[in-house]
Amino acid sequence: MHEMSLTESVVEILCEEGRKQGFSRVKTVWLEIGTLSGVEPDAMAFCFDVVTRGTLAEGARLEIVRTEGQGWCLACEKNVALSDRFGACPDCGGHKVQMTAGDEMRVKELEVE
Repeated sequence: MHEMSLTESVVEILCEEGRKQGFSRVKTVWLEIGTLSGVEPDAMAFCFDVVTRGTLAEGARLEIVRTEGQGWCLACEKNVALSDRFGACPDCGGHKVQMTAGDEMRVKELEVE
């Protein structure tokens, strides 16, 4: 399960930012995860509770914000919704679509003390 190592990296970021910015506790983490990222939100939530034990994020609430897949169709010359990483353009059926959103995972916001 790669979500465990991803969650460990998120907690490392939280701890590093805590040292840099001087906060002692994380109350809420908003984590943005794209629908095309290959990351399972439920697995991240499970791992978050385990990985945060003994850290400044222990007991923090994890809010997962899902972002939809989008791409730029070279044939249509417009943004289109993507439901599959390598899917066809929903308008013209062409396969020359460059993904522009939906594969990201990032800490969007924190509530800290």
